[in-house]
This record gives sequence, C-alpha cells and structure tokens, in this order.
Amino acid sequence: MTNFQTSPSAALRLAAVDLGSNSFHLLIVEVDNGHFTELEKRSKKVQLAAGLDDQGQLDENVMIRALECLKEFGTIIDEHRVDRLRVVGTNALRTAANSIDFVIRAEQCLGQRIETISGREEARLIYQGASTAWQEDTAHCLVADIGGGSTELIVGSGTRPLALESLEMGCVVYTRRFFDNGDITEATMASAEQAARLELANITAHYRRLGWQRAIGTSGTIKAAAATLRAIHPRLKKGEITREGLAELRQKLIELGHLDRVSLPGLKSNRARVFPAGIAILSAIFEALNLEHMQHTNGALRDGVLLDLLARDTRHDVRHTTLSDMQRQYQVDAQHVDHVAATALTLFDQLDTSLSLDDASRQLLEQAAMVHEIGLGVAHNRYHQHGSYLLANSDMPGFSLPDQLALAWLVQAHRRQLPEPPPEHRAALPSDVLMRLAQLLRLAVVLCRARESSTDWQPALYAEEDTLVLTFPSPIPDLLRQDLALEHQWQQRAGLSLRINTP
Repeated sequence: MTNFQTSPSAALRLAAVDLGSNSFHLLIVEVDNGHFTELEKRSKKVQLAAGLDDQGQLDENVMIRALECLKEFGTIIDEHRVDRLRVVGTNALRTAANSIDFVIRAEQCLGQRIETISGREEARLIYQGASTAWQEDTAHCLVADIGGGSTELIVGSGTRPLALESLEMGCVVYTRRFFDNGDITEATMASAEQAARLELANITAHYRRLGWQRAIGTSGTIKAAAATLRAIHPRLKKGEITREGLAELRQKLIELGHLDRVSLPGLKSNRARVFPAGIAILSAIFEALNLEHMQHTNGALRDGVLLDLLARDTRHDVRHTTLSDMQRQYQVDAQHVDHVAATALTLFDQLDTSLSLDDASRQLLEQAAMVHEIGLGVAHNRYHQHGSYLLANSDMPGFSLPDQLALAWLVQAHRRQLPEPPPEHRAALPSDVLMRLAQLLRLAVVLCRARESSTDWQPALYAEEDTLVLTFPSPIPDLLRQDLALEHQWQQRAGLSLRINTP
C-alpha cells in the first residue's frame, strides 16, 4: 500500500483486523498526505473453521485460541494509539450457529464492534486491496483469494470490480471434508478438485465472457504455492505460479502421501496440513478458467478494509453510492427523502450526547432516511415492510451484515407499529439506540408528510430522562397536529415516551 487520494492531510493511524476462517490478520498503518506507512503487520493461524462441528457450532477450545489471539492484537493496537479501527468477520462467522457467543467475547477483547460481512462484500474488499497493491495499468484482471472457509473470485478493471463471487470452498473446510484421515492420494485430490469445479461451474461462463489480461492471487494458499514453487525453481519470477508448476506441486503432495509428512521447500510448517486442499482448489480454478499462470500480490482483505475505512466520511464512501443506486433503482423521490434526512439530523443534533447517540448513530439515521421509501417501488401497501426486506436481502457494497440488519429494521420501524428491535449484537447498534433513532426518523417523516421541502416548523427537541419533548415555537396546522397525536399513540404502544408542546 502506498498512496490513496482520499486520505486526510493530517496524519492518521488506522488498523484493520481480519477474522479469517484460517488465519487472523492485523494491519496498522499511518496515513500522512496520501502516503501509507506500515507500522505493524501480524498474522496468526487460528483455524476458526476447523472448530465447526457437524451442527455448525464453534468448539470452545478453538474460541479460546481465537480470543487469546485477539487479546494480543488488542494490546498491539493500544500500543500504537490507533485513531480508527475496523474488525471484520468472514465465512466462519457467517456460518457458525453460535457466532454471536463468540462475537460478544471477541468484542470484549478488542473493545470494538465486530462486523460480519457478506461473501460478496468480502470479495469487493479483497479486490480493493489487491488492485491498489498491484498499481499497474487498468487492464481487466482476475483476482482469486482462497481462504479457510470460502474462495473469492473477482474480475475487475483498475479499481472497479465488474463481477464478484464468494464460493463455499476453502482450505480448512476442504481439509476436513476430503483429507480428514490425513491421506493424500490421487483419489482424494481428484475428489476435492471435482467438488471445487462444481462450485465454479455457475460462474465460469460469465467470467470467461468478461475476460482478463492477467490473473492475480492473494492470501495464504496462493502465497505459499508461489513461495514453494520458487524454492524448487529459483529461476521463477517471485510470486509466479504456472500451470506446470501447480501440477508438479500436486504430484509431490500425492507422493508424500499423508498430511503429517507434508514438508516442501519454502512451505511454512503451520500451512502444511491445509496445503493439499488449497492446491486442489487452486488447480480447479486454473482448469475451470483456463489459466496458464497467476501472480501473487500482497494486497488482500485487510488492505481493502483500511482503504474503505479511510474513504468513509468522504465523497468516495461506497455506502453513499450504494444507497444512491438503490434510490434510482426503486424510483425514490430524492428531494423528499433529503428533506426527511435533514429534518431527522436537525432533531438528532439537538439531543444531549448522554443519550449514547454518536457519529455512527447519526450516520445510520441519515442512511435510513435516504432509503425509507424504497419499498414504494414494490407496492404502496406495507411499503415499509417491503423496503425492510429489500435492505436485509440485497447485496449492499460497503455495508456489513449487522449494518444491513439495523438499516432494515429502522426502515420497517419508520411508520405504523414499531417492531421488536433485533437481538443484541446482531445489529450494528444496541437496541435502545435503535429505538431512539426510530423515534427521530418517525418524527421527521411526520413533520415532512406534506412533501413540501420549503416547510420547516423548527421544533425544539430535548430529552427529559426517557421522554422526548418536542416543542413548536408557533401554531401548527390541524392536520399536522392530528398526525402528531397519532404518532404519540404509536410510540406509546411501543413503550416510548413522547411529549408534544404546541402554542
């Protein structure tokens, strides 16, 4: 990582933690006038995915191992006095039935919210990290990342992804599935490769149509394959993997015969047991996409997370683009929702900070206002429920799964009966904060009901313990008075306290 044009002028320390299914990664950088200086980079094999039992439960011993790693990371982060930190969880946390139990304990270790991201969001961030690290021309490229629980494949041009996919195949889960007894044979390798080809079948034709000029690989399996090949063939370019070299590695692994005997030049011992499964997946990718060679690059998910974190609060924030695209797709009245958003933020800014409403809360409120009417693009009846469904089930670049859940809940809660808030730790914000944001969004919607952007009643808002007090400086129309009275009833039914003062 070197330069990024949206970085602030003042020096800023950023940290990213990637809770991968095989390894946990920490990256800390200082950004000064667009230049990145790497301060710390750590990786630790945790193999979270290996701790999943047949019921999809994370094993306690694996969780303890993971938590010990996060305590170490937390100490390092504190020592560097990081300004901003983002922690993302990937496939193992997406699939584990008891992931929330782990997340709660992990958040205590780091003092930071953990964001589980979707497979396609993981792919987008991987591409962002890889394409920035590559820093060559804007020709189409294929990026592959074989993780512990999933494999991400992306075709893009420059820094723009054109196709994103996350497939359910990874070196840890395939080791358990195909090499559980340790044997490495022609049959076990072929079975793993066939399973990988089946996963690839749905995307192969589309990716080939898009085409690419070069294939790039990121992360552990591909890095290990490149390092091993170069140790065997020193004349190879650093980071290069060829079809012939991959076939040679495959044959050497079969000759070794067992996971306990996997030892190759350039291959780290802590990578050895999952290496055959990784090579099987990589071989299937080469075959399905007809690759002759691939080049490893150091840019990966953690780099993409940092770049995304830095772009937030700027015009380059991909979340704003995502919401704007949804507005256009569902033909939202942009002028009206902008008025609702401005009104909601005016109300928010009047409340005392003791109500635990921070910048993240303010941002979520604005985002919910931007898309609170997307459900009208489906049907007018119960449009708040349609909008909530769309937000919960769409691919939304820039948003984590907890972000989407919180956003979807707020949109459902913006009118009529307030639903029960999501369970704690599943949404991006605590339940009490979400309920307060719902109050503000609902009031903003009522105040803007006439859909006249020039209308501004300029009410004052403050909190009196658990009661929101809304005071108007001048008389209001009877229709607005009736709407507010009905809103008072809705909030009262939900156990919320609202007092409205009018002249």
